[in-house]
Amino acid sequence: METSSLTARQLYEHAKANPTRRRFGFGRKPMLIHIDLQLSYTGVGEFATAYETDPRQVDHVNHLSTLARAKGLPITWTYVAYMESGEDCGVWGTRTDTPDSLQNIKVGSRRAELDPRLDVDRVKDIVINKRMASAFHETNLQSLMVWHQCDTVVLTGGSTSGCVRATVVDAISRGYRVIVPEECVADKHESPHFANLYDISVKYGDVIPVAEAIEWYESFQPGDC
Repeated sequence: METSSLTARQLYEHAKANPTRRRFGFGRKPMLIHIDLQLSYTGVGEFATAYETDPRQVDHVNHLSTLARAKGLPITWTYVAYMESGEDCGVWGTRTDTPDSLQNIKVGSRRAELDPRLDVDRVKDIVINKRMASAFHETNLQSLMVWHQCDTVVLTGGSTSGCVRATVVDAISRGYRVIVPEECVADKHESPHFANLYDISVKYGDVIPVAEAIEWYESFQPGDC
């Protein structure tokens, strides 16, 4: 094992400035997937479980959503929520049982609500209640990717080290290209955030500036797919 005095942030910044692997790039048609941008994780000051990395994250997410919607490209929002008893959380819910514990994000609760600052089209956008880390785990996301003939996922949301990373790994395992706009993902702590951006960028997907993702969506023509 190599050792280093670099912090996780420094390791990621070094890898970003000195890439050793070519990008996978966008494919023919992406699905924009927003991971768990719900008040339990975005309601800073209201919930202890919430966090913020880039203060413009919601603005960037809304901008990408507007562009994707205008081009007729699919958008999916996920949120985590469990039944009143928490039984559907499974073993994941056995570690703690406090008001802030995962299994106590109840269906229909304020914790489960998508952040009201988000631009969600409740008629056209897909909204998925997921119960495990990956957006693909036992949801219909895979069949929706097939139905919409998507070969790429563009991921935003949180946490970088948790549900985003799990979805990244599941996406590439299913043969999809993975794009992560850096300013659009967040985590509670700096070290896991940058450690996982590093891992994603060198192993599983493309971590790119949100400006590049915006440029791609702006240039996309529906006839391209």
